[in-house]
Amino acid sequence: MTQHGRSSALILGALLALGLAALGYQIGETALRVKQLDRSVTVKGLSEQEHPADIVIWPIQFAVAGNELGELYAGIDEGVAKVMAFLTANGIDGGDISRAPPAVTDKSAQQYGGGDRGEFRYTALQAVTVYSRDIAGVRQVMSRLSELGRQGIAVTGGDYQAQTQYLFTRLNEVKPAMIEEATRNARAVAEKFAADSDSRLGKIRSAAQGQFSIEDRDANNPHIKKVRVVSTVEFYLAD
Repeated sequence: MTQHGRSSALILGALLALGLAALGYQIGETALRVKQLDRSVTVKGLSEQEHPADIVIWPIQFAVAGNELGELYAGIDEGVAKVMAFLTANGIDGGDISRAPPAVTDKSAQQYGGGDRGEFRYTALQAVTVYSRDIAGVRQVMSRLSELGRQGIAVTGGDYQAQTQYLFTRLNEVKPAMIEEATRNARAVAEKFAADSDSRLGKIRSAAQGQFSIEDRDANNPHIKKVRVVSTVEFYLAD
């Protein structure tokens, strides 16, 4: 090999070595950046608010008993008329009042049990329901329900069908602000974590909105609702 050929080979070898070194550096830098991008923290943010219910469903259920069906249904109609008169006299709109079919039981037709079946053959449960957006007005009328007892109406309660329900239907109105608050609270938690780990908080990598829950504030205030949502957010971390 001539002197010129050996020089060319040495130069080529040096260039290849430099190229491999540069490639190795670039790969190392890329791997470092990828590793840094993979660093993240996942946190949860809570948003909780209280709102008044906007619909009340108030079933007034009463019992009637008799030995003749005609007598029984006459008693049901009389009771319904008294309940409706009581409600409208106390400011409840007639359009907010509805009447359900009565649930009649014939004790002589029952094939189980024995012994004395009581004084009356037929018993009936009748419900008159108020469906209203006037929560305050309906609650005031509830406090005067004993007036029906003085009129001979045997108002019953305690079972599921006779329970008053309060509904909150404006969830879509409060959702955006609550999601924003939950995300803001999640960021505050993530920033504290980043500071404690000598890192900087980056952009959001992923986020998942939890389900909204609507519950009574407490047993004594079912007309006030507690609305709650928890969002899960993952943030990038950087040195």
